[in-house]
Amino acid sequence: MLPAAAIGLRTSVRLATSRTLTRVSAAPALTSTRCLHRALSTTHSLAAASLLNRDRAREIMAHTIRNIGSKRETEAYLKVFTLASQHFAVIKVGGAILQEHLDEFCASILLLYELGLYPIIVHGGGPQLNSLLEAEGVVPQFQGGIRVTDAKTLGIARKLFLEENLRLIERLDSFGVATRAIQGAFRASYLDKEKWQYVGKITEVRKQAIEGSISAGYVPVLTSMAEGDDGHLLNVNADVAAAELARALKPLKVIYLSEKGGLFDGEDKKISQINLDEEFDYLMAQPWCKYGTRLKIQEIQDLLNDLPRSSSVAIIHPGDLEKELFTDSGAGTLIRLGNRIRKTSSIKELDGIKKLEAGSSSSSDSLDVAAIVDQFASILTENKFTAYYDDAIHCMAIVVPQSQGMAILTSLSTTSTGWLNGTMENIFTAIKKDYPALAWAVGERDENLAWFLERADGSFHKNGRVLFYYGSEMRSEALSSVYENFVSGRATLGDFSLESGRGESR
Repeated sequence: MLPAAAIGLRTSVRLATSRTLTRVSAAPALTSTRCLHRALSTTHSLAAASLLNRDRAREIMAHTIRNIGSKRETEAYLKVFTLASQHFAVIKVGGAILQEHLDEFCASILLLYELGLYPIIVHGGGPQLNSLLEAEGVVPQFQGGIRVTDAKTLGIARKLFLEENLRLIERLDSFGVATRAIQGAFRASYLDKEKWQYVGKITEVRKQAIEGSISAGYVPVLTSMAEGDDGHLLNVNADVAAAELARALKPLKVIYLSEKGGLFDGEDKKISQINLDEEFDYLMAQPWCKYGTRLKIQEIQDLLNDLPRSSSVAIIHPGDLEKELFTDSGAGTLIRLGNRIRKTSSIKELDGIKKLEAGSSSSSDSLDVAAIVDQFASILTENKFTAYYDDAIHCMAIVVPQSQGMAILTSLSTTSTGWLNGTMENIFTAIKKDYPALAWAVGERDENLAWFLERADGSFHKNGRVLFYYGSEMRSEALSSVYENFVSGRATLGDFSLESGRGESR
């Protein structure tokens, strides 16, 4: 049993820790929105008075981003987005978003623009087209989920898409975003002229105008219409156009804006993230994964297979764009290929990984496995353990089970890539499946304190360190034993330290 003093300590320290973390934990959506509106209002008024230059605008926007998530999160993501050799993002905007959430979307794009991030926007106009066709007495026809586009439908669609493109550009311009309309970026052949008539299958993406616009500091805006080999305009689904644009440009992020804000499971709960290498077969076997959801996951897997491993797909509500991009927790559904998570309980196998890693010529962004294993060699030799790692060795964790059902997370090391591509999160999820009760300790100034807090049921604070745990009652004997070792600095928790730095292994 935990002593009464310890119980009192937990309560008071938990509150103190929460107060400390208020500055670095994700802010509520309402607060983020208020901050964003204040920043945008300030930006517009000062710009009108010619008192605000671009550097000052970016400073304000960076401050706004930091109010959405922790300073650690936002600075890390900003660094990745601004220094990456890949294009930043392709954003697909559907017609419903243009109808119902245009200003919300434009405010988000302004924030990115002022930070020096230039997404490529491709939009559709399906709901608007349906309304216009009905007004003309034309009943929309679909086969296999694809719109049958006859000559009359194509003429109406062409006029509508140009109008929607102009409306979006004018609205972005009014917010202060420099944009450039890109025409003729897609070349296509007929998908099946007899079946769908003027519907195209994209065969080429002409990147020059898009990349030239970004280099000149403009946000490119495209419709999903394509030019056929015979000179005819062809209708292309905006989701398909966005995917082909991504295949050509290979951006870090592919973003599909959705009013639903993500994918949902059988209990109608939003799926926060999907690691396709680990979860695809499992998802395909679920009874709720059917129809549109099943097709979407399959299409995203096909797309990601054609992109660098650093790329990801996000399905989000337009109001959550900043939170999805600049916080660990995100807001919609984030989908990556990820890396397969391996595990071993064999010292011999770990030694084999050490030798493999030492002989690899491509380990500049991999962990120093030898240093990690050597640091804990005596513990691993004398105790049962499970080591978790990914194929690229971007992340490694070591867990040592204890008596009475509790386990200790001995080491958790990751590179910046392992953190950004979700490998650390996936390893922690794998640990939780294997060990329903776990404890770990970190320094009170650890930069990842908020991340650990989100994954714990409770915590204790003592002598400059924080003990986190999940899966155990506060008064249980298993946790009591761990707590006593933590307070005294003896035994397992005295010897084990958490390695949580990114970009290097400690």
